Amino acid sequence: MWQPDTITLLFVGALALSVFTTWVLLHKQGGVGMDQPDGFRKRHAQPVSRLGGVPLIICLIAGYVTLALRQPEFADKWLPILATNVLIFTVGFLDDLRPLGAKVKLAGQIGVALVLYALGISIDVLSSPLGTGSITLGWWSLPLTLAWLVAIPNIINLIDGMDGLATGFGMFLCITLAFIGHFSGFTDIVLMSTVMAGALAGFLVFNFPPAKIFLGDGGAYLIGFFVASVSLMSSQKGSIIAGLLVMLVALGVPILDTFFAIVRRAIRGVPIFRADAEHIHHRLMVLGFSKAKALVALYSVCLVLSLLGISVLWSKGISLPVVGAMVFLLGLGAARYLGYVKSWRSLKTQFQNAMLRRQEMLYAGAYTRVLEWEVDRGQSIDDFEKVLTLALERINIATCSVSNLVKVSVQVSESTKVYLYHPDEQDAQPLWQAKIDLFYAPLSLAYERWGNESIRLLEHD
Repeated sequence: MWQPDTITLLFVGALALSVFTTWVLLHKQGGVGMDQPDGFRKRHAQPVSRLGGVPLIICLIAGYVTLALRQPEFADKWLPILATNVLIFTVGFLDDLRPLGAKVKLAGQIGVALVLYALGISIDVLSSPLGTGSITLGWWSLPLTLAWLVAIPNIINLIDGMDGLATGFGMFLCITLAFIGHFSGFTDIVLMSTVMAGALAGFLVFNFPPAKIFLGDGGAYLIGFFVASVSLMSSQKGSIIAGLLVMLVALGVPILDTFFAIVRRAIRGVPIFRADAEHIHHRLMVLGFSKAKALVALYSVCLVLSLLGISVLWSKGISLPVVGAMVFLLGLGAARYLGYVKSWRSLKTQFQNAMLRRQEMLYAGAYTRVLEWEVDRGQSIDDFEKVLTLALERINIATCSVSNLVKVSVQVSESTKVYLYHPDEQDAQPLWQAKIDLFYAPLSLAYERWGNESIRLLEHD
């Protein structure tokens, strides 16, 4: 039986190892895997390393080895979890070094989830948190397991847009997992979750605003997959019990942020995975919160939701209706307070206006897709410039500064930016930014093919 002192030692040891490895990485990195600021979403002053997943995976492996040496049976039981967590980290880490593209990353995530499923970690039975009744999933086990294992890493990655946010949330989630393990009688879950929580606490020393290092996709995927896979371990023989409901409640903020992002992007007619600057933490800063205050506010909400989730487990499901109602009201209140919904009374009008803006985005998207095709089929830069000039004119974007225009940069390579100008319409600022973002792909492709010739019509540096 593991003693409380062991848990403390694991947490402190993981924290110290995380601090040390992160410090070494920052001093020995040599400029590889740097995140460049763009003045829009990425507002840090200097390039920052995005290889923060490296210290976390080192701590996870070290924790596994330490526990396996003390309990040989632990090694076999947790090897599938460790192996797949290393694999998902590798997918994100390769993307941090050189962008792989959304489709390649998604294929990698599904592949890793399939490996874990094949190794016997799955959702086989849906059971009531009240302990009465269950449903055997049969062939539905595979899609539900894959959905769980793929969704959680992407949800964590989606909120990783502010210094310390995903790291802090990951730490709270790992502590919540430790409580789940304690109440469910799974000591090994308590221990491994403690290791990961300690690693994240140590990393937060360097990731707290202003961050000296970012998680990157490798770190975000690792946190999300660890939470998803270990929460499956907390289910007895693959059945969904209160433990997974606890994690759903604890993940309330990132799930809510993901829901808002999907709805927002779908209404605007832009790809769901296209990044923007309208996540919950962005909205809080627009409302006047500093980074530190926004972070503390979101940490507080995450902590409260984690406690509410644990109450579902502690009460054996009795508190679930109350917790569900509170989470629902939180979503409604957040939508109104953060400005996603201007007024519930005029929601129909807002939706109609959003549909009109969606048509504008689809129109702009059609032109930018034509520009991408023109890079492939065009015989000369002149052909591309004719289509580019027409596209900018039709979308009402200018290439030079005149009165009442807002200047926006587009990064076409690591060292080159071009500048476009849109009308100064305060309420439509996000829409114009989204339109200009569409030009990133065709302009980058053109720059790869023709170099500086491709941007001679635009202001650049």
